[in-house]
Amino acid sequence: MARYTNSLPVSTATVRLRDSIISTLQACGLHMIYETKDYLVAKEQPGQVPLAQLTTIEVLINQPTVAAESARVNLVVKNEELPLSHNNHCEQVFSTVSQAIGAAV
Repeated sequence: MARYTNSLPVSTATVRLRDSIISTLQACGLHMIYETKDYLVAKEQPGQVPLAQLTTIEVLINQPTVAAESARVNLVVKNEELPLSHNNHCEQVFSTVSQAIGAAV
């Protein structure tokens, strides 16, 4: 199973952050399958790649517990494919989504 993670610091106001991430994921061609206040799950649509390569994207929005801390976005991109090469489908989706979210927040 391929799995890539990233933790991004956030400067965007928390109220707009969730909506910004959702629109970014949808702009990347992903379909939202689960949403709560601080947790989002999106998935690729079948048809472009084999089923084992379809990626699932999990986004956890960590709110600061202390006023001096900033919020963070934890990103996990995974699929059922074995990462036999460095430039596999899961890594490509991870790079695309990570850059898009980093630019949006």
